[in-house]
Amino acid sequence: MTERRALWDDLTPGEAYALLKLRVDVFVVEQKCPYPELDGRDVEPGTEHLWLADEHGPTAYLRLLADPDGRARIGRVCTRADARGRSLAGRLMEAALAGLEPGRETVLDAQAHLTGWYARYGFTASGPEYLEDGIPHVPMRRPAAAGSRQ
Repeated sequence: MTERRALWDDLTPGEAYALLKLRVDVFVVEQKCPYPELDGRDVEPGTEHLWLADEHGPTAYLRLLADPDGRARIGRVCTRADARGRSLAGRLMEAALAGLEPGRETVLDAQAHLTGWYARYGFTASGPEYLEDGIPHVPMRRPAAAGSRQ
């Protein structure tokens, strides 16, 4: 299993295609949620793409963004269907959080059924549950001084 981290401009066309295909396969096709997957944030300066890959391509993925207010934002966390149950997304979460500069708060919008999973990485609910594209979500935050996974 290979772990990769790259800015958009450093991705090969084949890597970019494979990462976007994984996201569409999970969020649009599997979850039956047609929404604008390509939101423009992938190509923002500073957006990092983290993924694990095997001989069949990307197995797990997340992106790490810089919000205008200075907070880090984790999003698009997903795992290929045949690679689930092996803690791959957890490996990426740990890598993303370990790579942040000290003193930086991190936020994300979790699918509601995954709030417990994100809590393992120091995230707590920071607002009420809401619907996004028909799926319940919860805003979550991890304070700058939060520790690593427990």
